[in-house]
Amino acid sequence: MANKILSVFIDESGDFGKYDPKSPYYYVSMVLHDQSVDISSEIDRLEQRVTNFGFPHHAIHVGPIIRREKQYENELMENRKSLFNALFHFTRRAGIFYLCAKINKAECEDNELSYIAKISRAISDELKDHIDFFNSYDLIINYYDYGQSNLTKIITSVFTALFNNVELRKVQPADYKLFQVADLICTMELTKDKADKNSLSHSEIEFFGSARDFKKNIYKQIEKKKLNK
Repeated sequence: MANKILSVFIDESGDFGKYDPKSPYYYVSMVLHDQSVDISSEIDRLEQRVTNFGFPHHAIHVGPIIRREKQYENELMENRKSLFNALFHFTRRAGIFYLCAKINKAECEDNELSYIAKISRAISDELKDHIDFFNSYDLIINYYDYGQSNLTKIITSVFTALFNNVELRKVQPADYKLFQVADLICTMELTKDKADKNSLSHSEIEFFGSARDFKKNIYKQIEKKKLNK
């Protein structure tokens, strides 16, 4: 019988810098894909849509799309929403799930070691809450872009402490749609926390509407992809 293989695409939002009340949280999203579930047609559809919008072989970055930054600074709202919606609807339709670990940096001592310990524990707790799910696989392959060296070490440490069947592979974001989904998840979890506090930015309100609109029209759909306990 063929091995059961789980792909885990990991991305983060936040950094190991000093606590900032404007961005108090650090998020680590983990997008889960059972490799026996064929999502190739959805990937092809997404790639075709993105190419049709004028972005062939493009890594969609959701935060800059919302804020009209970097490569999107000259794009009209309509075009930016089209890119966002392409990834959003891909996420809804594809046979994937996600977990998201989060820490409040205000609860950490203001140093790197405290952040590392807190983030490690948060990721470990998410994995332990779904330990039977992960143990049902013969191989777990983690995909990360090595964007933060501390998180690379944390991922390696936490996963290998819990499981003896783990590989870590470096990705180029444009090559993997599910890594782009991990970016989407981080941004949506962050935006949901801001919506709960009625603290959406001007750019977020312009892009999504009110906090209520965001939670009803966007986050409610994303949350359905969260892996149940």
